[in-house]
Amino acid sequence: MDNEFIINGGYISGISTFYQEINRVFMHDENWKISESLDAFNDLLYGGFGSIKGEETNTVIWKNMEVSRYALGYEATRKYYLNKLLPNSPFNKEHFRIKLDELESGKGKTYFDIILEIIAEHSNIKLVSE
Repeated sequence: MDNEFIINGGYISGISTFYQEINRVFMHDENWKISESLDAFNDLLYGGFGSIKGEETNTVIWKNMEVSRYALGYEATRKYYLNKLLPNSPFNKEHFRIKLDELESGKGKTYFDIILEIIAEHSNIKLVSE
């Protein structure tokens, strides 16, 4: 059976609200939520917790996708990388400096682009834009 999930891009105004929407759509029956992490989002799509149980076929309908593309675009991505580069940040600063440089030079991926790549890695997820 094909499961269908609807992401409302109109609810997404940045990275935090992206995860709020993902938790609303995929984690509504859980008593915990995924964190604001691309790794956590990727893990969610593998299934085993939340609304995706395993290898079943899932259709994700992303309404107002262009709103999300803008909200998770250059500015949000730049801010995300800058936060990773803060002095007390535990993250690999060299990695995020390279990513920021790529973004600022016009060659890097936005947060939105990375999300789409993650979804594409899951053969049991079909993404539909509305």
